Amino acid sequence: MNALLGKSHPHPTGANRAPELLDMVTFLEKLSDEVEDTIDLVAPNPNLRMALHLMQGHFGAKVITPTSLIGASRVPYATATRRLKDMVDAGLIEQRPRTRSGKSYSMHPSDKLLAQWMQVSARVRRLAEQRFGGEDRSDDARDYYYGGSYASAQSIPPLTVRSEPIRVSGGVRVLVHGDPTFMVMDHLKRQFEQVVGTQINQRAFSIDRLREEALRNAERPTSRYDIIAVDLPWIGEFAEKGVLMPLDEAMDVSRLDPADFHTAGWKATHWGARAYGVPAQTTPELLFYRRDQFAEAGLEPPTTTEMLLHAASLLHDPKRGRYGIAWNAARGTALGHTVLMTMADFGQPVLDLPEFAGGFDTDHLSQRRYRPTIDTEAGLEAAEYLLDLLKYSPPDILSMSWYERVRPYAAGTVAMAYGYTLLAPYFELDETSPAHGQTGYLPHPPGPGATPVAPVGGYAMGIPANLAPERIPAAVEALQVFTSPEAQKLYVQNGSRTNPRYSVGSDPEVRRASPIFEAVDGMSWRDELQFWPRPPVPEIADIFQICGEEFHDMLRGISSPRDTLRRAQARADALIKPRE
Repeated sequence: MNALLGKSHPHPTGANRAPELLDMVTFLEKLSDEVEDTIDLVAPNPNLRMALHLMQGHFGAKVITPTSLIGASRVPYATATRRLKDMVDAGLIEQRPRTRSGKSYSMHPSDKLLAQWMQVSARVRRLAEQRFGGEDRSDDARDYYYGGSYASAQSIPPLTVRSEPIRVSGGVRVLVHGDPTFMVMDHLKRQFEQVVGTQINQRAFSIDRLREEALRNAERPTSRYDIIAVDLPWIGEFAEKGVLMPLDEAMDVSRLDPADFHTAGWKATHWGARAYGVPAQTTPELLFYRRDQFAEAGLEPPTTTEMLLHAASLLHDPKRGRYGIAWNAARGTALGHTVLMTMADFGQPVLDLPEFAGGFDTDHLSQRRYRPTIDTEAGLEAAEYLLDLLKYSPPDILSMSWYERVRPYAAGTVAMAYGYTLLAPYFELDETSPAHGQTGYLPHPPGPGATPVAPVGGYAMGIPANLAPERIPAAVEALQVFTSPEAQKLYVQNGSRTNPRYSVGSDPEVRRASPIFEAVDGMSWRDELQFWPRPPVPEIADIFQICGEEFHDMLRGISSPRDTLRRAQARADALIKPRE
């Protein structure tokens, strides 16, 4: 896999944790063993034993057959057969054909059984905590985790298997980005294969190679992939070039429950008022900061660029190997993203978009009536701010990109870092990291007169426009599974720190997993999540490259801020030819 990514990105420590529900299955099975083995005249409960076996298979992605269920019941064959029939008749077990003849089938927990299991699991956990949780846990803490704060939140049930398996030659073929969230998806491949009933073949690339492969795939007579992951800024280019199929040509879009997606993430998948993908991960770029270091220095969380620079100056101590801040400053695409987001911090998009409530209007980008706005006063403020950041950055900052900027933060050598939420597992799941449990999350601190913005990043999953017609129904079904609330919750339980849906962000177990989800939900409700800082126009990849090259020369001292802005503006003007 690392060879596909172009470089090694080790999985964050602790990301491969079993879901809490599987832990509860194991606990109840061991408890039943103890009771049955210790107390005379206590007989096995076949329904419970078969339910436990079903759950183990479901959460562990193992095939469960009628024979294995009967064996797990621990009662005579005839008794187990009757109890199994009772469970099927009661709608607790789904039977899915394993062959076209239908003579062989696998057994799976139904939605009804999973819902009941969720209730039992929560109640047993709550009872155990109340009785055996220890005297050191306060009533407030009990309320917070087991009632109180989450009483009104609805817990999302586990993924359930499809009653009919997806039948498609060679299985479902998926092209993705090699980031932690999609690697979690790859880690869960066996479980997803059980859910959809067919093989899943996932191929991962680094960001630039992913775009190249998607464009190359569009030139083929027939797509090699059923589903492709798309960086949100590419939507306009991929729509215009016929890389992606409009979703409404393949499916009833209402089946996705669009209102459940974070507004900015859902809108970012549209071009010309049509959706071209489903948000698979909504990961805004935030400011990570060390709460313990800020408290020790008597600093408030930085809510303006001025406060951020002041904090960086106080926490910057190169002689002790400590630095103020890390960010995307590597030449090309990485720095290009930083430039556009920094301009947004000073209240200006890279294009002359009309102002709109809460930001700028992006609904009419497909009309192509826009021009670059780089050489402006806001652009100059952004350039000078980047030069100021440089003073308090690690010595290798000009080669730091996506992962490199968060690693020193996780290692404790920098006090702040601009980073996507998808990178948070590098310190949230690593208990040896000095930043573990000590990180605060903020939108980008704004410059004078501007408002806080959390630029939305992440990926959507779409269907290639040149996909063979007979494969489209299978692609649609798989796409719905991969982006469903149940799947998104599973990603979080296994280490992901991205989430495109409101329902997932309000799930009690998800909230317990990380403070990121509550923070991001708050930013969404305050309209701080915005995708206009990186407008998804067809020319955006070239704009990233232009800004990433010209501003890199500025940071190296080769050109002045004003010369940098003029050159970047001229190159962007030559690139974009507005329609009349």
